[in-house]
Amino acid sequence: MSTRLSSADAAWLHMDRPTNLMVITSVLLFEKPLDLASIKRVFQERLVNRHRRFRQRVVESRLPLRPPSWEDDPDFDVSHHVHHMALPAPRDQAALRELVGDLMTMPLDRSRPLWHVYVVDGFGDGAAIISRMHHCIADGIALARVMLQLTDDQPNVPTAELETREQSASSRGSLLGLARPAGWMISATAHVAAGAARQGAALVTSPSHAASLAGAVGRDAATAARLILTPADAATAIKGDPGISRRVAWSRPLPLDTIKRTARDQEATVNDVLMAAITGALRHYLRDHDNPVGEIQALVPFNLRDLNEPVPSELGNKFGLVFLPLPVGTSDSYRRLVAVHRQMKTIKDGRDGAVSYGVLSLAGMVPESIERRVVDMFTAKGTAVMTNVPGPSQPVYLAGSEVRTVLVWAPTSGHIGMSVSILSYRGEVTVGLMVDATLVPVPEEIVMRLEEELDAISELPPHVRRPARRPRMKATAA
Repeated sequence: MSTRLSSADAAWLHMDRPTNLMVITSVLLFEKPLDLASIKRVFQERLVNRHRRFRQRVVESRLPLRPPSWEDDPDFDVSHHVHHMALPAPRDQAALRELVGDLMTMPLDRSRPLWHVYVVDGFGDGAAIISRMHHCIADGIALARVMLQLTDDQPNVPTAELETREQSASSRGSLLGLARPAGWMISATAHVAAGAARQGAALVTSPSHAASLAGAVGRDAATAARLILTPADAATAIKGDPGISRRVAWSRPLPLDTIKRTARDQEATVNDVLMAAITGALRHYLRDHDNPVGEIQALVPFNLRDLNEPVPSELGNKFGLVFLPLPVGTSDSYRRLVAVHRQMKTIKDGRDGAVSYGVLSLAGMVPESIERRVVDMFTAKGTAVMTNVPGPSQPVYLAGSEVRTVLVWAPTSGHIGMSVSILSYRGEVTVGLMVDATLVPVPEEIVMRLEEELDAISELPPHVRRPARRPRMKATAA
C-alpha cells in the first residue's frame, strides 16, 4: 500500500538535519520493573495494528516536485523497533538524562518505519520507556493521544472489557481529559482546504460574502507578511548555530492545583503562569552568563486539529507555528506575567497559526533546497520552541504497570537549539528542557531558575481589579 505524504508532513520530513533531527522524544517512568514481552504485545496490538504509519517506511519519489510516499515495510517486525537495555551506573536521574540526550543524536533509519522504543531496566528500583517518533508521522497532540491509547485507566483489564475498549479506543482521549486542551492549545480553524472550497461556493451567491472574504484574504496576506518580516533574534548564550550533541533536563513534578490557584489570583491562565516562569528563568540565565537582552521570541505550536474528533488513522501534522515574544528584559515577575498574558491573548485572537500552517505546507511542495532556505529564515526569528501538551488527569497503566511520570521533548529545527515542553499528568506538571550541549552545557541551571520563578509568582498578592472610572457628566445649558 502506498500513500503520498501531505505537503505539511513532507516539510517536517525534509527538515531533518544532523544538527536538528525532527524526532519527538518522550519518557514514561515506572516505579517497578516491566515485562518486555507484554510491552511488545501492547505496541503491536495498540500502535502498529491500529495505525499503519508505524509499519510503513518513507520512500522518496524519483520524479522532481513529487512528494515522498508511505509504503508498507515488507520486513516489518515489532522487535526491530522495541528494544531492551539496562541503564548504566549509577542508574539514577543523571544517567537517564545522559542516555536520553545520546539517543536524541541518533538518526532514524529511513529504510524502516521511523520510530523506536527503548525499554530501560534499572532506573532505581523501576524502569523507563523512551520513545522516539519522527515528526512526519504526526504532531505532538496526535502522538500524545496515540500514546494514551496504549494505556488503561486501571491495572488489570478483563479480556472482554479490553476488546470493547479496543473498538472504542478513538474516544478514550476525551474520557481521560484530552478533549479540551489548556490555554492557547485550542482548535483554531477547520481544515484549510475544505474551508476554502466552502468559501468559493459561497462567492457565487453572496456578493457581500465575497467582500468579506476579500477582507479575510487581505488580513491573511498581511499576517503572512508580518511573520516573514519579523526580525531575527540576536545570538545569545542560548541561541547560536547548534551542533549535534544534546542535553536534557526536567523539573520536579509541579502541583497543578497550585498553578491553577496562582492563575486565578492573577486573572491569567495556567499557560500564562508557566510561560512567565520560563521567561523569568531564561532572563536569569542570560544575565548570569553576561548576556542580558530585552526580548527573545519563542516558536509556539498552535493546534489546528479538532480535539473532539477521533485521531485519524493516518495521523499527520495539523498545526501552525506562532511567534511569542518573551520579555526577558523585564525585571518584575508580575509585569512579565502581564506581558505574556497580553501576547498570548493576541495569539489566540489572531490568524498566525492558520497562516503559518499554510506557509509550512507550501514549503513541503518546493525543492528541498528552497525549503531549507524557508526554514532557515523562519527559525532564525526564534530562540526556542515551546510546547504545551495536556495529559490525563488520572493515573494510567501500561501493560498493567502504573505510569508514574510522563516527560516529553519537542524537536527544534533550523537555527534553534532549545525546546521547552510542558506536559500535565495526574494533577502534576513537568517541564522538559532540551538544549544544544555546546550552547547550554548545564541545562539544570535553567530548570532550577524555573522552579524558583514559579515560587515567586505563586507568592504574588492576588490581583485586584480596579473599578472602571465613571464618565464625567457634561454640563448642559439650562
